[in-house]
Amino acid sequence: MEIEEAREVRTTCPYCGVGCGVLAKVAVDGQVSVRGDPDHPANFGRLCSKGSALAETIDLDGRLLHPEIHGRRAGWDEALDLVASTFSQTIAEHGPDAVAFYVSGQLLTEDYYVANKLMKGFVGSANIDTNSRLCMASSVAGHRRAFGSDTVPGTYEDLELADLVVLVGSNLAWCHPVLYQRIAAAREKRPEMKIVLVDPRRTMTSDIADMHLAIAPDGDVALFTGLLAYLGQHNALDRAYITTHTTGFGQALFAASALDLAGVAAATGLSEDELGRFYSLFAATSKTVTVYSQGVNQSSSGTDKVNAIINCHLATGRIGKPGAGPFSVTGQPNAMGGREVGGMANMLAAHMEIENPDHRDRVQRFWNAPDVAQKPGLKAVEMFQAVADGRIKALWIMATNPVDSMPDADAVEAAIKACPFVVVSDVLAQTDTVRHAHVRLPAAAWGEKDGTVTNSERRVSRQRAFLDLPGEARPDWWIVAEVARRMGFGGAFSYETPAEVFAEHAALSGFENDGARDFDIGAYAGVGAEGYEALEPFQWPAPSPVTPLWPAGHLPRKGGDLQSQPLSLVSDDAGWAAEPKLPISPLAGEMAGRPEGGVQAGPNPEGNTTRFFANGDFYTPDRKARFIAIRPTVEIRTSPDYPLILNTGRIRDHWHTMTRTGKSPRLSQHIAEPFVEIHPVDALRFGIGDADIARVSSPRGEVLVRVLVTARQRQGSLFAPMHWTDQFAARGRLDTLTAPLTDPVSGQPALKHVAVRIEKFAAKAFGFAVTRQRPVLDIAAYWAVAKCTGGWRVELAFADDDIDWSGFAGSLFGASPGVEMSAYHDRDAGQHRIAAFDGDQLSGALFVAPGPVAVSRGWAADQLSADHVDRRGRLAIVAGRPGGVDVDRGAIVCSCFGVGANQIAEAVHRGCGSVAAIGAALHAGTNCGSCRAEIRVIIDAQSLQAAE
Repeated sequence: MEIEEAREVRTTCPYCGVGCGVLAKVAVDGQVSVRGDPDHPANFGRLCSKGSALAETIDLDGRLLHPEIHGRRAGWDEALDLVASTFSQTIAEHGPDAVAFYVSGQLLTEDYYVANKLMKGFVGSANIDTNSRLCMASSVAGHRRAFGSDTVPGTYEDLELADLVVLVGSNLAWCHPVLYQRIAAAREKRPEMKIVLVDPRRTMTSDIADMHLAIAPDGDVALFTGLLAYLGQHNALDRAYITTHTTGFGQALFAASALDLAGVAAATGLSEDELGRFYSLFAATSKTVTVYSQGVNQSSSGTDKVNAIINCHLATGRIGKPGAGPFSVTGQPNAMGGREVGGMANMLAAHMEIENPDHRDRVQRFWNAPDVAQKPGLKAVEMFQAVADGRIKALWIMATNPVDSMPDADAVEAAIKACPFVVVSDVLAQTDTVRHAHVRLPAAAWGEKDGTVTNSERRVSRQRAFLDLPGEARPDWWIVAEVARRMGFGGAFSYETPAEVFAEHAALSGFENDGARDFDIGAYAGVGAEGYEALEPFQWPAPSPVTPLWPAGHLPRKGGDLQSQPLSLVSDDAGWAAEPKLPISPLAGEMAGRPEGGVQAGPNPEGNTTRFFANGDFYTPDRKARFIAIRPTVEIRTSPDYPLILNTGRIRDHWHTMTRTGKSPRLSQHIAEPFVEIHPVDALRFGIGDADIARVSSPRGEVLVRVLVTARQRQGSLFAPMHWTDQFAARGRLDTLTAPLTDPVSGQPALKHVAVRIEKFAAKAFGFAVTRQRPVLDIAAYWAVAKCTGGWRVELAFADDDIDWSGFAGSLFGASPGVEMSAYHDRDAGQHRIAAFDGDQLSGALFVAPGPVAVSRGWAADQLSADHVDRRGRLAIVAGRPGGVDVDRGAIVCSCFGVGANQIAEAVHRGCGSVAAIGAALHAGTNCGSCRAEIRVIIDAQSLQAAE
């Protein structure tokens, strides 16, 4: 593709909930490059390793480009007609609750809005839920119980202004690296700032922590109820705030006092000394932010954990003030936007309540809908159980992969396979879920679609298209609207652009609001096409000032809000386009392009910061917050048969089920296969060594994974990431192990506390290969493939070693008859090394050994892109290590710049004794910064060796 001139488009990253601004540049030859947007108030120019590699993930390899019905290509009209008629017929025969939508935090707000409107307003069922149920549902439930609304009180700026940051169940360094770097930068400016990490694992986030509390699984309720009791015992309460702005404190304090300090220590696995130091630090530090994420939410007690944390902030009045408050960081790019439009089964649009008849009436009148859902629908786990037992007979899955991400994943897959009618909208032609669809609909991907997302601090940003739609791919909002029209609802779904959808969404948020609801962006209801295109990032609330809701010249005073100029209702596109860019934040840190000033907020910002609840005014009927009385309990899930606890999670360079990151060679360099972390004592107990293949099993299934023995893992527990699917590994679908156990309030699954056992897989042979073409693997018991520059790298293990290795290598490489093979065989030692050359190019290389293969993997993969004219140099490939002047980078540590552990160690030997010095010499750690902790580990290890 060629264009007349290069252009650079402001858009937003499609990964986590930080919501980083991205500048995507399209060159005249069509090549795309990305960099962080220095003017975006979420990241100020920074991107993590995943965001930095976005340009590597937008190719058309594997894309679903045309509608398909039962595997054959179809036209849009035929496919849409079939979806509409089948859903309509199912509803007519079995009722509206016989159909369901399962959607995603990857959708844009406009997509989410249209899907929710169709299901709840026109189908008349609330059977629409989202993979955000797996992510943030417990935060939503906790917010609603305490505040009367799903309100995040604070902003990212609070992380920098705090004197104490408590990170609970959040590996911020790997899962939200840009926020981690904002905290690290603030810490460098103010060394007196304290950071506490509460996590069973000593993650890379511990690198900046003053205190690491290696808590027992699900010990968080006991930890924070114990903290509330401590605050009461030591007169560390804000009694004026409690009296004026809250109810239920006495009951909450009484319940929290059920355990004394020794009882809290027993329930948390922490010592009384550790508890005392943490409690006294919290009590003494008024500017405290408690950041929490999946370690809190993904639990059968997740909502109680959230409220136990909020209770402590309400009790001290540390909420809605600069540098103080509870802060939930979201996992997906638009989990917040989905919550705003009511994309979960127990919510209505615009933060209204499905149980409230006045709210239902209001939404029905606004939409002019025939039959708004009268009761909550089925939450994710319940939804797939209903698919399994036949209650749901038509299912539409959008932008998500539940066969891999849902708990009890094998049962979910069986349910989908048995469902009479399954529609999947996706960007890829092959995923573990798409393979079971009766109708496949090609959706627009990042870079092709246009809309908005909302990040963790309530900031709405634009995702803009900079690529043409490929093939017949279409935006999700368009697909859903077309189905709605064919179902007879055309008048309500006559959108021509996403701007029209956004304007309606904004108008609903302000409709009959009058300050009664937190979510209000009514000031944007008049946005037109040009204004929408020029829309700058803004935080809500941003209500319409047509009927003044507050004294002229002020934003709504929900707590700490600063005076501003009066807002103007904007329907004039020219006015929007001319909107000024204003100063952003007072802490420059290391953020490129970051000016001095205040945090941007509202549609016409004047350096305001938008926080909630410093002066109360909650969204409960009496406008007071609710303390929730919580009694800590201890649940034992292990047994003699399943004696270990599995904690699942994410890694630094991959995302969800790798449908995007799996395309990037750069992002597969750091960790290229599924693995399990185990403490050295447990490894010895179960006879497992480092780099072995292990079978991890639960009553529901089993996986095969590589073993990493590390003291960073809590004894008695395992950790494994959830990213690998049948597309990338033989038996790596981790959620086949997890149970459909959910929080009783939020319905969020307990994905981090799973009883399992581990045993060594008795492999007779191990292998590693690099190959130019993606291999077809059928005889290996264990395999994992990862993209590399020039081809693929493959990890292998075999239950049998009686194999024709040369024949296997030929099939692995797809070798043609003219390929030249070089080989080394030592059958007695079980060593085999085979390389195939097609002219001067390496077609593939295979290395086999009786134990884990000791080969320089990064170097071997690099050989796929090298010329091999010198035949003597080909011997180095068979040897599996570089010869002569070639350099072995070692295991990749810095994905942004491709810097390996060997290079860092060599730099340390040359005198680079700090992370900054390594950055100056190798650039490692100078982009996203998420590898800085690993660099420090290497520096410390090399320094220790030198001292010895």
